[in-house]
Amino acid sequence: MFDLNRRHFITTSATAVAVSGMAPLVSAEEDLEHMPWSFSAGKAEHIIMIWLGGGACQIDTWDPKELGDAKARKPGSYYPAIDTVLPDTQVCEHLPKCAGVLDRFNILRTVQHGVIDEHAAATNMMHTGRVTTGTITYPSIGSAVAHHRGAASENAPPYVLIGYPNVTRGPGFLGTDAGFVYLTETSEGPGGFSRARDVSDRRQQRRQQLLAKVRQEFSGREQSSMIDQYDQAIEQALRLAGPEFMSAFQLKKESAELRNAYGGEFGQRCLLARRLVERGTRFVEVSHNLNFINGAGWDTHNDGQLNQHLLIKELDGALSSLVLDLEEKSLLDKTLIVVSTEFGRPAGFDGGGGRGHHSKGFSVVMAGGGLQNGKTIGVTDELGMKVVDRPISVPDLHASMYYALGINPRKLLYAGDRPVPTTDMGTPIKELFI
Repeated sequence: MFDLNRRHFITTSATAVAVSGMAPLVSAEEDLEHMPWSFSAGKAEHIIMIWLGGGACQIDTWDPKELGDAKARKPGSYYPAIDTVLPDTQVCEHLPKCAGVLDRFNILRTVQHGVIDEHAAATNMMHTGRVTTGTITYPSIGSAVAHHRGAASENAPPYVLIGYPNVTRGPGFLGTDAGFVYLTETSEGPGGFSRARDVSDRRQQRRQQLLAKVRQEFSGREQSSMIDQYDQAIEQALRLAGPEFMSAFQLKKESAELRNAYGGEFGQRCLLARRLVERGTRFVEVSHNLNFINGAGWDTHNDGQLNQHLLIKELDGALSSLVLDLEEKSLLDKTLIVVSTEFGRPAGFDGGGGRGHHSKGFSVVMAGGGLQNGKTIGVTDELGMKVVDRPISVPDLHASMYYALGINPRKLLYAGDRPVPTTDMGTPIKELFI
């Protein structure tokens, strides 16, 4: 009995067919990776994903409906709608700045999946494009982008998470090379990259010289792939601790006017994301579930609904500033901004005046990225509860993000010998590209 793995099976099967005189036109792997789309892939270089953790309500933000009444338990939007620069497209009254630049955006109003009751499972779905299983840990979209494209500069990490680390953001079976660098505060860089205050440049240089000597002596005695990987990690960490990357965190070098336009801590995270993109980071996730603002973040059960407008206003200022700032620096076409969340909210109100969970039709917003912007894609019913036209699956959403970066959404990754398509056979949203 011999070990017949998948790659060996594919190779030997193709060889056998060829010997028989019936050589296949394509291999099994090539068939899986085939892209049947007539429209060209995008040419973006970076993604900034803004994560509205907790479940942002679509009818209170990007897909407003007739006004409801929480006290009377009448279903509907919590806020009035306003017009935008796009004909026939309205948004919540607390998004006036985004409304004025919505021609740089696309609103996807009909994203849907089947995970409703559990935040963690839905968050995993929106980050990996797949349901949670006990047999395999899938990579997040940030890690897959890092794996496919790497950093745009050797002095920057490919993937930075501005928020708390979590397995749903991680590399899964891709391993640590596709992992993230994270930080939770914009006032300083990632933990471990900042040199201790009593370590001068000269002292640091002596340390590195000593380390190099020890490594050279050890490698002369024996070879080890584990040591090689460790050495590579040390070298990368030293590069990232250098001034070129760490200067990204010196937000005070930006004008006071620009920093004020971005707003508070969340806005400063968005400003930092722009600075990371400038230095070559390929994928940045910016977390916006700051519970101390309204007591609940975007998880607006019960009283969390009352101050939801504070979150929406903060998002409006920071997001519109990010779009205009990237545009000013000729980076908007190169940078795809995605505003995502784990699910939406139903039109009805609960006993405490808030809303439950709803995953059968909610909104995700894209901006920039060299897409055909200025479109509102998909239609939900009069209460935003059902998709009426153009349903969008999570694999299709992710395929659009990959395709915008020129990545084949069906490119095979390998969990050991197991081939796994980058998306669950997702198809890019055609309207975004033509």
